[in-house]
Amino acid sequence: MKAITFVTQKGGSGKSTLCISLAVAAREAGHTVCILEMDRQATISDWLDHRTEEGPEVAQIDATQIEAVMERLRESAYDYVFIDTPGVDSTGTLAAIRAADLCIIPCRPTPADLRAFKPTLAAIYRLEKKFAFVLNQTPPRSYRIRDAADGLAVLGILPDVNIVARTDHQDAIGLGQGVTEFNPKGQAAGEVRRLWAWIERRMQAGRTGRRTVKHAEAA
Repeated sequence: MKAITFVTQKGGSGKSTLCISLAVAAREAGHTVCILEMDRQATISDWLDHRTEEGPEVAQIDATQIEAVMERLRESAYDYVFIDTPGVDSTGTLAAIRAADLCIIPCRPTPADLRAFKPTLAAIYRLEKKFAFVLNQTPPRSYRIRDAADGLAVLGILPDVNIVARTDHQDAIGLGQGVTEFNPKGQAAGEVRRLWAWIERRMQAGRTGRRTVKHAEAA
């Protein structure tokens, strides 16, 4: 079992939506998946209330439960556990980072977002966890995407795909679906599938990057 934690201390980054669609894409790729929801906004639980398809399973937990829950899940048949964290600095966020085999940091290509992830990244460095940035909710084309990618690449690894802000994402969430279920042949679905394939390859190869604190500070 591998744990993937979705973490950023910036609200509105699309973290929960990305977690949902990647969990569905992983399931479609043949994996068993469980989502642990730590965010009190309960976006994923609300999504589950509208869902008619089977899986992935979802459980709401808090910071005091994560260690015991993860211990039980390690003995389960799940291939992946996705952990959706609060968009604030908290003991729960740190516990979720500590439990992760890989941290995914969604980041929009805006100055505010690029500043906001720094506390998240500091915690990941401190706990010496593997991580990858994902440029999320991007415009289809903009110089901001290139500039953001160049800046993030100095600090860590980025996939070879961005998640563009498309209406399919919100429409899918409203119907209790992943974007790959809502419009399987759409551009949004293709981007999510490519992102999941990238994450899966990196986790299987054990090559998803980790930078040292010294390197980050120098950058």
